[in-house]
Amino acid sequence: MYNIIIGSLFISLLHAVIPNHWLPVLAIGKKQGWSLAETTRITFIAGIAHVISTIIIGILLGLIGGELTEHIEDFTRIIGSSILILIGLYFVRQHYTHHHFHLQKEKLEKKNKTSVILALVIAMFLSPCMEIEAYFLLAGSKGWYLMAAIAAMYSIVTIAGMLIWIRIVYKGLLKLNWHKWEHNAGIITGLILIITGIISFFIN
Repeated sequence: MYNIIIGSLFISLLHAVIPNHWLPVLAIGKKQGWSLAETTRITFIAGIAHVISTIIIGILLGLIGGELTEHIEDFTRIIGSSILILIGLYFVRQHYTHHHFHLQKEKLEKKNKTSVILALVIAMFLSPCMEIEAYFLLAGSKGWYLMAAIAAMYSIVTIAGMLIWIRIVYKGLLKLNWHKWEHNAGIITGLILIITGIISFFIN
């Protein structure tokens, strides 16, 4: 169980700092002349939409995981671990095309504020974090309490991380090669999933 929690925490932390979650909001906000408070508020709204869709899918997968546990012996150890490893390998292989959230900023910049916010919220809702979903599947085999814990942790870490990074970068306190960081995030995500899968296989 602890390996599921720790793996979920690492994915949530990584997820919070991936720039394509919050950098488009910041870029559009700067272009639109939004204040830091406005940009932070809109990032929060978009983040909530993103978290909601992720948790909805996660709960459905958790229910499936719970059902499979009742019918398949050693579901968590064999099948669950294999799923984590396979998803991890997929992200390692596809890291160069791993894009979570992309908008055509040029088109959005020409729209009014309400339209921009609506587009951001819809885009974030329709791009759930698929990396964390495998952990919900495994958590479902342990019970609702673990699913709830992962959902709460993921939500808090993701939204808090987005808001913190928005404020830091808006104020120009940190300048990094965000494209390179985003490019390598898939590899890191994949390795975390693979390691969690291997640990799950041996300790369950």
